[in-house]
Amino acid sequence: MGKSIQLTQVKPKSYIRLGFTIFLIVLAGKFVISNALPYFGFQKERLGSYWEDRWALIAHISGGLLALAIGPFQFSKKFRNKFMTAHRWLGRIYLVAILVGTIASTYLAWTNSVKLNFSWAFGLQMLAVAWISTSAMAYLSVIRGRMLQHKEWMIRSYVVTFAFVTFRWLNDLPLAHQLMSKPEERAPTIVWLSWTLPLLIAEILLSWKKK
Repeated sequence: MGKSIQLTQVKPKSYIRLGFTIFLIVLAGKFVISNALPYFGFQKERLGSYWEDRWALIAHISGGLLALAIGPFQFSKKFRNKFMTAHRWLGRIYLVAILVGTIASTYLAWTNSVKLNFSWAFGLQMLAVAWISTSAMAYLSVIRGRMLQHKEWMIRSYVVTFAFVTFRWLNDLPLAHQLMSKPEERAPTIVWLSWTLPLLIAEILLSWKKK
């Protein structure tokens, strides 16, 4: 009787977790195929206003895609326990990818994005600051042997990494265009929303688990 009650309590959580994971995979897959990879064709029509800054854009996208791909392996307990050396090297590559992506995004913010308006450039810059800051804290935690803090900061770091996917998803929603018809209004709002709200949710969940 006790086992059956326990199973009924665990299964719904497992299904919710599985459903959420599938949702994120679909979102990330759509982002990579539809939004990110086409830029590597180096077509002037596709790159548009980024044509003059195409190498910075490619560096930014490459760093983001690499971090996006590495993240799930770093959170896998089985992978970490079986391939600790690989886990450490992937962690280093993850940090370098984010560093490259941050430098490139900072450059793009104040050379290209600022042409739309200051709010858009500033929003992207703050996303870059959050990206490198959470990742740096994850690194500092692990070299100090604070493994629980390292795990929590890695979660925060990946939440911010995923913000690029979240931004595209929110920006494509018809509701966003209905509420904010002007790109100069919509883009800055969504870029803040794409990482602050998920990070808030992550903080709530991390605090809830400690109780």
